[in-house]
Amino acid sequence: MDRQQAAREMTDLIKQVNYYNKQFFEHHRSLISDYAFDQLVARLTSLEKQFPDLKRPDSPTHRVGEKTTKGFATRKHTHPMRSLSNTYSIEEVKQFTTRLHKLLPDTNITYFCELKFDGTAISIHYEKGKLQHAVTRGDGVQGDDITANGRAIQAIPSSIKASDLPDEFEVRGEVYMTKKAFELLNKKHTEEGKTLLANPRNTAAGTLKTLDSTIVADRNLSFCPYTLISKDLDLPTQASRIQILEKWGFQVSPTHRMCHSLEEVIDYIAHWEKERDNLPMEIDGVVIKVNELASQQQLGATSKSPRWAIAYKYKPQSASALLEDVIYQVGRTGVITPVAKLSPTRLAGSTIQRASLHNSQEIATLGLHKHDTVFLEKGGDVIPKVTAVDLSKRPPDTQHIQFTTHCPSCETLLIKEEDGAHHYCPNHQACPAQLKGKLRHFVHRQAMNIVHIGGKTIDLLSEKNIIKQPADLYQLTPKDFIGLEGFKTKTVQNILSSIQASKAKPFDKVLFALGIRHVGATVAYKLVQHFHNIDALKQASEEALITVPEVGTQIAQSVIAYFQDPYEIKHLDALCNAGLQFSQKKENNATHNDALANKSFVITGTFDGFSREEMRSYIQTHGGRLVSALSAQVDYLVAGHSAGPKKITQAEKLDVKVISEDDLQAMAK
Repeated sequence: MDRQQAAREMTDLIKQVNYYNKQFFEHHRSLISDYAFDQLVARLTSLEKQFPDLKRPDSPTHRVGEKTTKGFATRKHTHPMRSLSNTYSIEEVKQFTTRLHKLLPDTNITYFCELKFDGTAISIHYEKGKLQHAVTRGDGVQGDDITANGRAIQAIPSSIKASDLPDEFEVRGEVYMTKKAFELLNKKHTEEGKTLLANPRNTAAGTLKTLDSTIVADRNLSFCPYTLISKDLDLPTQASRIQILEKWGFQVSPTHRMCHSLEEVIDYIAHWEKERDNLPMEIDGVVIKVNELASQQQLGATSKSPRWAIAYKYKPQSASALLEDVIYQVGRTGVITPVAKLSPTRLAGSTIQRASLHNSQEIATLGLHKHDTVFLEKGGDVIPKVTAVDLSKRPPDTQHIQFTTHCPSCETLLIKEEDGAHHYCPNHQACPAQLKGKLRHFVHRQAMNIVHIGGKTIDLLSEKNIIKQPADLYQLTPKDFIGLEGFKTKTVQNILSSIQASKAKPFDKVLFALGIRHVGATVAYKLVQHFHNIDALKQASEEALITVPEVGTQIAQSVIAYFQDPYEIKHLDALCNAGLQFSQKKENNATHNDALANKSFVITGTFDGFSREEMRSYIQTHGGRLVSALSAQVDYLVAGHSAGPKKITQAEKLDVKVISEDDLQAMAK
């Protein structure tokens, strides 16, 4: 290769790496696998070594991590947060250990091996046992100050009580989302008609960058520390750092191992490559560190990576499958999602038959043809992903997959969104798929919670033209069910009773149930807290809307468009006439304050003056933070009638104060 060819390839590689970095760090999207990305970086690094005079000062090989994020203050790290050198080769692990022995010829080197959790690295600074700052890695020198979000993660202690605490210390670790938490969140997204999230890592990273710490608390993120820094502690090894962190109450992974030889390191790597599917979280490899801190100091670091550690990364789990067809799903807001229908294929412990193709650009980028053999990956992704086409197996004379031009539900000509990412069906007035989706969303438990109407009932009543819009539910009578199979008198009574009971749902639940595009449950709650009634919200300008926390230009424009649509207003008026709540109760407005700010609560049992849902709303309205499970970081357990004795005993052991419903109301005044 001559210099001119090298220069062209390096320019192309820099563009690709910068693009994928931007998508990952700023938009929390993994467009290619870690392995494919690392191969691009490795190729660029190789060319820079071969042609050092062509190495550009803005090359991504110089950088660590990401840029800081708008909306957060920036904080400089007391010590640089370097990234690790990584490899996919056992041979390079051997070279790493050989190099260590050459640099430290008279030293008995031991290795501290730990799992490489697939998450986001942060640094937490404590003073006198109290959490002072939580900061993302950023560019390694400075990061985003996410202290409020750090406090919202249960696994990160806000305060530590121990006799051997130094005045100041720093804990570094990985914030991640467990597979179970991710699956529950995606289930919630499915129920709300939202786009599914791609993988736990991107979701954890995106959650940390939200400006609303209540979202962080709700998503149940986890944290695993991987080092401790303090000038006041005499800790001679990496193992001793981890031991003292565990003693102080941090959730240390029990999977680390001390290794005394290269053979033991390789055995550790092989063991977890086989067992990683059985872990509760995603990992993408293991980290091998020199255990002795004195040796670490002797070895030092480059500007980017420490010389005393290396990450061995597992290649993504992959398989190939025959693309049988591409089908198109219609969401309740009209967005069209292409889905690959595949021949049944085993991958990462499950049988894969479908994989999302996301949008038309994804199909074009992959260059999909009918009956292609495609490669699938599930490394780090709970949702399987089509990553490439096996061109050697492409049948002759096959045609490109052309993205559908018309809605598969109503045959309406599709429109492409302004951002160019998605197509959608504009026929929100009559598209059967959208109408059914809106009805399912309306009755969902997080919206109007009409418990005796499920998806099958919605489909049947819609197909029989008994209901089309949510307001039609409130016009149902026993006569509408005559002749329908399975609807006995008691069943019909339960349905009608649950519809009637839904009229008492608070305004924020009704607003969420309307299904306004981009308005989720949290945004609906915040809009109600700000505008208090439907008339004020209808008249709100874009400038007024974006003053509400979590509401940006996209959400504001969506709200305005909804209230300017005569079709939507007609059905909104019908819901108003049906007796639904379209204003916030006066007593809520009158008692709104921040008396419970900076306090966290778990609730249990039943209450005299509140339903459990109303109790949650009451705590949030007064500035409190709801937590799903007890831990030493929870301030109060609100115990109602029939509170479980085990939970109260657990609270007492954790030194969490148990209060009554009356105690809570007294605190909130």
